[in-house]
Amino acid sequence: MIKLIKMTHTVVWAVMASAVFYVFYAGIAKIFGLMLWLSIGLVIIETAVLLINKWRCPLTPIAMKYTSDTRENFDIYLPEWLAKHNKLIFSLIFIAGLILVVRNLLVSP
Repeated sequence: MIKLIKMTHTVVWAVMASAVFYVFYAGIAKIFGLMLWLSIGLVIIETAVLLINKWRCPLTPIAMKYTSDTRENFDIYLPEWLAKHNKLIFSLIFIAGLILVVRNLLVSP
């Protein structure tokens, strides 16, 4: 069961990481399509889910029931350093992307 949880968590993480990187890319490339707004919305929803769960993925307590492992990456297929700093890294990338998007919206003709 832990492998299924880790796989699910990793797939969700990959989708969310893609959304964050797309916002950053769209900010650099000045792209304002539907994909940008969907990506921003997805990240906002994920942020709300994390805030409701005390800044923890809802899959983490489920995974804890199936292992005694307590490493940072016990519930996801990521390197331990990335699992540990994931929220900080991707928050900074997302905020930078949002700043670029807002700047581009304000200066676009």
